[in-house]
Amino acid sequence: MVEDINFLLVGNSRLHWAEYLQNKYKFYHTQSNNKIPQNIKLNNLIWASVGKLPYLFLKKENEIKTKDIKLKNLPDYFGVDRALGCLEALKIIENPLQKNLLIADCGTTLSLTKLTAKGSIIGGQITPGFLTQLKSMEKYTKNLKAPKKYEIPLEDFLIRTEDSMLKGVYNSLIGVINLSFDQTKDILIMCGGDSELIGDGLKQYYKGIIIAPNLVMQGMISHFNN
Repeated sequence: MVEDINFLLVGNSRLHWAEYLQNKYKFYHTQSNNKIPQNIKLNNLIWASVGKLPYLFLKKENEIKTKDIKLKNLPDYFGVDRALGCLEALKIIENPLQKNLLIADCGTTLSLTKLTAKGSIIGGQITPGFLTQLKSMEKYTKNLKAPKKYEIPLEDFLIRTEDSMLKGVYNSLIGVINLSFDQTKDILIMCGGDSELIGDGLKQYYKGIIIAPNLVMQGMISHFNN
C-alpha cells in the first residue's frame, strides 16, 4: 500500500525524507545523526544516496541507482539526485516550445544539469554551494567567520565583513546561473535547500523561473510509481 512506502535521499550534508501522511507526501530534512522519524519503517523505505550512508539498515533491493533512471545519454556515474531531478522536470514542466531544461540544484553544491525536451542529457556544471562557500572561507582564512544568519544585503558593496561574505557568495551563484541560462532556449528550474534564496534573486532578471525545492524527492516518488 502506498501509505506504507516512504522515501529517503541521503545527501551530502542532510537526510531528505518524503513521508506519506493524510493522503499526500510531506517533505522534510534532518541531520544525518538524528534519530529515524517515528513513522518510518526501514523495510519499506525506498532510498537513494549521494552522500555518506548513515548507520541505518537500508535494504539494498530498495535502492534507486542512476542506472535505473530512464533518460537518454545518462552516464552511470551521474549523481542519482541529478538524474531524479531531470526525470521529474520532464514530467511536470509544460514545454510547448520544446526548450531545453536547465535544472539548478542549490544544495551543498550548486549543480547545473541541462537536458533536451526529449529527455537527453546535454551535460552540466558543479560549483560549491551557498553554505559550502561560506564554510570554506572560514576554514581556509584566518579572520573570516561564516555568518550565523543568512539575510542577503540589498547593497552591492558592504562595510561589515559578514555582509560582504554573504553578498559575494550570493552574487557568485547568481552569476554562475546567469552565464549558463539562455532564456530564449532554456527553461530554468530551481530545486534544493537554497533554491528559494537564490531563485528570488534571479526573478529580478527573468520571468517564469520555476522553483520546486523538493523536485528530487518528487522524482523518487514518480520513479517508484512508474
